[in-house]
Amino acid sequence: MVMEKDARTFVLLFQCQDTKGIVAKIAQCIFGRNANIISLDQYSSDPYGGDFFMRVEFFAEDEAVTGATLEADFSRIAAELKAEFRLYEKTKLLRMGILVSKLDHCLLDILYLWRSGELKVQIPFIASNCETNRRIAAEYNIPFHYVMASREDRKEQEVLSLARANSDFLVLARYMLVFSPEFLKSYGKDIINIHHGFLPSFKGAHPYRQALEKGVKVIGATAHFVSDTLDDGPIITQAVREVSHKETLADLVHKGKNLEKKALSEALQAYIDHRVIKHKDKTIVF
Repeated sequence: MVMEKDARTFVLLFQCQDTKGIVAKIAQCIFGRNANIISLDQYSSDPYGGDFFMRVEFFAEDEAVTGATLEADFSRIAAELKAEFRLYEKTKLLRMGILVSKLDHCLLDILYLWRSGELKVQIPFIASNCETNRRIAAEYNIPFHYVMASREDRKEQEVLSLARANSDFLVLARYMLVFSPEFLKSYGKDIINIHHGFLPSFKGAHPYRQALEKGVKVIGATAHFVSDTLDDGPIITQAVREVSHKETLADLVHKGKNLEKKALSEALQAYIDHRVIKHKDKTIVF
């Protein structure tokens, strides 16, 4: 359920080359619509011509002010500054499709946070190549789709038909198959993945085994956007903890599961709250 205070509240994500007067232009535009700024965060990689990023949350009391009128206002500023922007209405919940394989700890954590109201999204479906997850979906009254995908046949067209029509973004909650560049291009929306390793180290399969063999003293999990290159998309959040030479592979896997849940839930919260801006191979997370 959307809180009453979110009604008529908008979030603007804005990015361009840094120059004088950006904040003033945006603030004046919002003031001109008789709206009130609730919060404003900004970051510049270099105040002398670097990259500028801003997140503004504001309340528009006048019902004549709509997303369309604000889009037109910010489009004029963006054209002047050669900027990119996204505008969101907080009452419009994103549709988050979930893909998961056999391991269900991340799925269960997401669903708990969703049911408790901490993750304010719609979940139109759970899709899995493991039939055992049907029971979990039924417990939460979420439509379940069994997709007989494997490394030999990833059933991408079946997944694509489901995801493209029913989601604004996807989360791979330990979905252990890799999507092709063609799938990513056809879907054309954000996909968030949880990798059970501290990227950019230990990419690919068996990261905990790799960590054990290297004798690392810290293990981690990484939530990131999916890109054409395996485990190489822009990082959103990471979670870590210290380990010792006494740890076995089973110890690392057990402790890593909590890190995976933590990194993924924090990444989803930031994305749902519209606090993430992608820039080149990085993210700005307000």
